[in-house]
Amino acid sequence: MKPVVIDSTRCSGCGTCAEICPYRAIKLVDGVARYILDDCFLCSHCYAVCPENAVSLSGFVETLGCTTVAEQSEIIQPGTTDTARLTALMRSRRSCRKYKKKAVSKELLEDLIKIGTTAPSGTNSQGWNFVILPTRKEVEALGRMTAEYYKKLNRMAKNPLLRVFVKLVGGDSLGRYYRNYYGSVEKALKEWDEKGIDRLFHGATAAILVTGSTEASCPAEDALLASQNILLAAHTMGLGSCLIGFVVEAMRRDAGLNSVTGVLADEQIYSVIALGYPALQYMRFAQRKIVSPRVLSLQ
Repeated sequence: MKPVVIDSTRCSGCGTCAEICPYRAIKLVDGVARYILDDCFLCSHCYAVCPENAVSLSGFVETLGCTTVAEQSEIIQPGTTDTARLTALMRSRRSCRKYKKKAVSKELLEDLIKIGTTAPSGTNSQGWNFVILPTRKEVEALGRMTAEYYKKLNRMAKNPLLRVFVKLVGGDSLGRYYRNYYGSVEKALKEWDEKGIDRLFHGATAAILVTGSTEASCPAEDALLASQNILLAAHTMGLGSCLIGFVVEAMRRDAGLNSVTGVLADEQIYSVIALGYPALQYMRFAQRKIVSPRVLSLQ
């Protein structure tokens, strides 16, 4: 059975689906749209654009299936929503580094992932995957394992002879780490061991790991776009969020961390999102650097 089915009795022959199809999988035959290939990358543009609702895709659903969010069925057309309000949402979402002890429900975390999957992906591969850390217990466990990685790294970086050797054989990565991060990481590790102060997850009570398939055409972009969706949606749900880059770096270099967290061999970690209910509120937007875009004129 072909993945795209066009009901010829409902098709008006307008040709819109054929025009919009990036895969050129549809053409008009005797005034009726026909799916002429065996498969495509199933972007579902044909389904979404058909005025007669004559197109269906096998194995796909029309709703996300959220349980904590009332999904709307009406599409928002370009130019019909409030850009100022959207911009205010983007500017209002800040990295949260102080959380309440209140737990985040598993249903809320699952809905955040579903919302994340509405992001675009290269060739519609949707090659992302997600791992939920549902409680503070799991977050702390990942924090401890990450701390062990950085303790080993700091012992290496502290050795001047080793820094010189690494620079000679493979570049100055260890030296740069020592100059830029060693001191602050060493202090954070000491505070964690001696006082239980969490400088990594900042007390977050849940987290989501976002991965990308190594088989996807652009897995990094896919995973990070999905992450941005999650960050913005979390803000609307009353949650604070923060991207934890130190954990991403540790997981990329320590295969054991991937194994423990369920990241598969054909996946790459791209973001770790700390989540929880914020313990403070911002009163105004954060300031941003002035951007001076370069305007290109090709003749």
